[in-house]
Amino acid sequence: MTRKLKYHEQKLLKKVDFTTYKSDGNHRDAAVIRRYAIQKPDDYRKYNTICGSLRQLAHKLSSLDPADPFRRKMEDLMLEKLFDQGILGTGGGGRGKLSDIEHKVTVSAFCRRRLPVVMTRLRMADTVQAATKIIEQGHVRVGTDVVTDTAFLVTRNMED
Repeated sequence: MTRKLKYHEQKLLKKVDFTTYKSDGNHRDAAVIRRYAIQKPDDYRKYNTICGSLRQLAHKLSSLDPADPFRRKMEDLMLEKLFDQGILGTGGGGRGKLSDIEHKVTVSAFCRRRLPVVMTRLRMADTVQAATKIIEQGHVRVGTDVVTDTAFLVTRNMED
């Protein structure tokens, strides 16, 4: 059993927030988790590691000679895959750039391709939270499969 706090101790504790810490990375993860209604914070961490790996690979590719055929092939392949996933707005084949991977591939870009967010954008649900509820109840099909996972990533082909 703890003792009752004294007046000056209560005043000091009002200024302290025990749920957020400086090491949280400017609380960006909490804002993204709230905006896109991510239920498992582990999903945010996974998206963050994927983004870091993609940036690292793009940086290594950019250090190669621009005339190198291997660099050109891998760059186009990477840009095309990210375009097909819907992560990047422009595709490969001369339309996209390797620097787009370093700047535009973010956790938010992955979260924008989650099923509840896509449903909200296409006006199938009013809010992301409402879309999440509909998905969890099993009312949504993608193709012929019923989807109950809210972390389902929708590609450009599936969106239609």
